[in-house]
Amino acid sequence: MTEYHDSGDPAPVDDTERPAGPNGMTRRQLLRHAGWFGGAVVLTVASGEVISHIADSRNTAAAAAAGGTTASGALRFVQVSDSHIGFQGPANMDVAGSFTEAIHQVNSLGFRPDFVMHSGDLTHLSTAAQFDQVRQMMTGMQTDRVFTVPGEHDSIGDAGRAYRQTFGKGTLGDGWYSFDTHGVHFVALVNTLSLEKLGHLGNEQIAFVRRDLAGLSPDTPVVVFSHIPLFAMYPKWGWSTDDALRVIALLRRFSSVTCLNGHVHQLFTKTEGNITFHSATTTAYPLPKPGRAPAPTP
Repeated sequence: MTEYHDSGDPAPVDDTERPAGPNGMTRRQLLRHAGWFGGAVVLTVASGEVISHIADSRNTAAAAAAGGTTASGALRFVQVSDSHIGFQGPANMDVAGSFTEAIHQVNSLGFRPDFVMHSGDLTHLSTAAQFDQVRQMMTGMQTDRVFTVPGEHDSIGDAGRAYRQTFGKGTLGDGWYSFDTHGVHFVALVNTLSLEKLGHLGNEQIAFVRRDLAGLSPDTPVVVFSHIPLFAMYPKWGWSTDDALRVIALLRRFSSVTCLNGHVHQLFTKTEGNITFHSATTTAYPLPKPGRAPAPTP
């Protein structure tokens, strides 16, 4: 069964669960989706399940407790995306200020997240000054580790070399890598370098994923980061990855898989069997919903 909905709209109701509020969302759906409405999102992995909530919500502690996410040993991390440092335009005259606000959200959580992931388009024009600015800004995040993947705006004119000089230490190929923490396996992918219209991973990176996953038990929770969605959100606008199905096939054997992306500057959720896809919002400027404008421009 495939479940696909805009996270800003009421989610489908499972009749086996009691609705939690006037919109008809069940308590579980509320916990899963209430977080995708801000610049920074907290994600918790507990008992193999990923639950999200907004970083600056006054109800963060209550939501976490209700979902059992404060249990000892639970992994809590934060995703931010699409800061576009260097952008100048009416859609946002101060992208540095809005990214600073997202950092403030992270630092005001009341706990120290295990790590923060920036899912791409850190900069707007890939200049050395912009990379240095966003790097320095992220040192202000109160967390032990900050991870990144590049967006297409981080690869303008140099196939991502400037990005990798700043953020690529310890990565493979064009910047992909994996790591493990709290019993969860994370894979960070790069699908923004060989763009025709859609995102693209390429044979070398897919071979890396195959080797990387080969030794894992099927009950290992897996979280995958990329900038462009790994599902066909709206291919007409390039909001998809042309060879993603080859990676999805490798993920099917795992009982719990979550794929997190940026790029689209808005909140979407799609579930296909054991795999849930989340598209995150932006700290910079909104983009139109699919098909509701001639092009995906601010």
